[in-house]
Amino acid sequence: MTNHKLLEVKELKKYFQLEKGKILKAVDCISFDIYKGETFGLVGESGCGKSTTGRTIIGLYDSTDGEVLYEGKNVHTLSEKEKLSFYRSMQMIFQDPYASLNPRSTVREIIAEPMEAHNLYRDKKEQMERIYQLLEDVGLNRDHANRYPHEFSGGQRQRIGIARALALNPDFIIADEPISALDVSVQAQIVNLLKKLQKEKGLTYLFIAHDLSMVKHISNRIGVMYLGHMVELTESKELYKKPLHPYTQALLSAIPIPDPDVEDERERMIIQGEIPSPINPPSGCVFRTRCPVAMEACASLKPKWKEVEEQHFVACHLYDNEITKDHDEVAVTK
Repeated sequence: MTNHKLLEVKELKKYFQLEKGKILKAVDCISFDIYKGETFGLVGESGCGKSTTGRTIIGLYDSTDGEVLYEGKNVHTLSEKEKLSFYRSMQMIFQDPYASLNPRSTVREIIAEPMEAHNLYRDKKEQMERIYQLLEDVGLNRDHANRYPHEFSGGQRQRIGIARALALNPDFIIADEPISALDVSVQAQIVNLLKKLQKEKGLTYLFIAHDLSMVKHISNRIGVMYLGHMVELTESKELYKKPLHPYTQALLSAIPIPDPDVEDERERMIIQGEIPSPINPPSGCVFRTRCPVAMEACASLKPKWKEVEEQHFVACHLYDNEITKDHDEVAVTK
């Protein structure tokens, strides 16, 4: 990882207009940076907006507000010529390897598609050699080039999806829950493959997932999302050692420890209730309706995004001295 900011997300919003004038606030004013060569993990429950964030960053969705800067240029205001260069630099690995591959195309045709869209390798022999090399890079072999997706297992299909993402020699890859649809025994293999490719090719990843235990093994830094908001961001080791936000604490406490004695004795922090609708999110802090330590101020005041410790950011009233002071005074009075 370097000090070079490859991607800057600034107060990004993505709202969807629904029927009867309703608005779904999928991503609601989040900011973070990703540095060249690192893996930035983005985690949270299903429906928190992490996949929408990834799709808005790469331009599959137009942003409602805010900026996405890639190498200093706003992704959403690029010219057609600039977009071609951008899409060569940034690619995406999709969640479902069953749905993201065209069942009527051979593996060779699937991997060749982005090459042909960008007019690469006009020499068919050269293109074929590149396809063979990509297959070997992801742990498959040349014989697989003429087969169809239905002839492969889920893990093998995801390897094909990774090969397709690498076809244009990108610098940045958004991996949108690339292991969630796979068997547990295969998940570690795909994560190890991604780490190997990163080391060999100098790749930068945005790794989106809901499984905090797996994200730990691949991420340098982790951002935690809840209901369209970023609630905590810090280095991976720091997050697991000292989670600050109650939501992060609850997510980590749900991860089982492979020691029966420790597992039986530890206290778990259980989140009560269902995640609210992003169409009608709670006022103030969006997590307050499920938070075990919610205060009166949480209902009316939106928590500030602040650096509590070095490179450890959190949005929670527990770390706002003025609010906690008032809360303590009220508690004493009562």
